Amino acid sequence: MNELLGNKIILCCIVSWIVAQVLKTLIDWRITRVFNIRKMINNGGMPSAHTAVVMSLSIMVALKEGLGSTAFAVCCIVTAVVINDAVGVRYHTGEQSKVLNKIIHRTIIEGEPITDETLQELVGHTPTEAFFGALIGILVPLFFR
Repeated sequence: MNELLGNKIILCCIVSWIVAQVLKTLIDWRITRVFNIRKMINNGGMPSAHTAVVMSLSIMVALKEGLGSTAFAVCCIVTAVVINDAVGVRYHTGEQSKVLNKIIHRTIIEGEPITDETLQELVGHTPTEAFFGALIGILVPLFFR
């Protein structure tokens, strides 16, 4: 257990996630003027915690194993897939959720409600949100080094 807790790569990824989630919560609070602690665990929003984690993983592995290592190559591919998913598939899923929520809202106003639940609209990230997540993922490992 000590070996796992002493793994700087894992610790750096955890710190990157925490930094991104705290910033996300503070940015949301600044915009909405409502402090929502649930932002600490929610997906979506500025900055992307997913991007921060995989970027910090890639940077830490590059610093430890080198740019020519197999581990770094794997991390780069995983990072690219996660960022593409965050910006592409998950973002568009969020956009579809907005449309579905509008349909549900109209149904409730005009007649019997279909459901009292709404879909989570912030499941993905804009390219800007992913960029700032990547920036966190680059900066946090520099403090670990």
